[in-house]
Amino acid sequence: MDFPISGTHLNPLGLMAVGLVIGVCGGFFGVGGSFLAGPALFAFGLPMNFVVGTDMAHIVGKSIVAARKHSKLGNVDFKLGLIMVFGTIPGVETGAQGIQLLKRHSNVDQVVAIVFIVVLVAISIFVAWESWQAIKLTKHGRSKKSDTIGSSRSSKADVSPLVGMAKRIHLFELPPMLSLPASGIKRVSLWTILAMAFIGGVLSGFLGGGAGYIRMPALVYLLGVPTHIAVGTDLFEIIISAGYGTLSHAIKGNVDILIALVMHTGAAIGAQIGASLTSYFQGPLIRLAFVPLPLAGAALIVYTLLTGHHV
Repeated sequence: MDFPISGTHLNPLGLMAVGLVIGVCGGFFGVGGSFLAGPALFAFGLPMNFVVGTDMAHIVGKSIVAARKHSKLGNVDFKLGLIMVFGTIPGVETGAQGIQLLKRHSNVDQVVAIVFIVVLVAISIFVAWESWQAIKLTKHGRSKKSDTIGSSRSSKADVSPLVGMAKRIHLFELPPMLSLPASGIKRVSLWTILAMAFIGGVLSGFLGGGAGYIRMPALVYLLGVPTHIAVGTDLFEIIISAGYGTLSHAIKGNVDILIALVMHTGAAIGAQIGASLTSYFQGPLIRLAFVPLPLAGAALIVYTLLTGHHV
């Protein structure tokens, strides 16, 4: 099928299949899915500037569906999500301007692809280590509980070996200080939230999608938000910030809306499936299952760069 906006010929069934997989992943992990969507579109033969803008447009529709499902499950901290928007949007525009700069002065495909690979591999390594440690802590806690109470019932507690990191960050008390009851946070500086959101926004504007692969782990590890709440809140925030990013990239000529719509037909179904699945898994298991996905995205980019072939 020809897509005249980007000047490419892509298989619509392949796009819908990618959308379905990304929808399931996004609803389950609370990330937009750009760690797979971007590499897949690049492997299909879409130029990287269109990959970034089109992926962001596709993410908006999928996130609406998934966030609505998470809202019904009680997994969205609306106050936190709205605050994050004020940090994410300036970051998105910063990243988008970076793409424009590369379009004028460099090989945008290679530079963005290399940054993508570095970010995805680093995230996978970090989350793999943390989630494995968290699972061991959870098992140790169950063993102790069994010894003292005589119960082997599994706990829904969201354990992390980095809980001390969030506590140290909460000691940073630059006013104004906020409370986030829905996330179980009594006091946190507004500037901590905005700084975290800004960094995610820069990566979103530069690499596409909602950058949930950065923001969702940051919510868990840096703010101490329970994983299920982090998943739903991140999806809610992506609706607003990625919506702005889509508009910004569309003005700059980086969005093929037809490709985004084809992908969304599969993503809308997958997002509801993924969101429902979070009810059956503990936080550490959700995070551990996330690990191979960024690596798969990085592998797709490496393959395309080294061979020059498209899927």
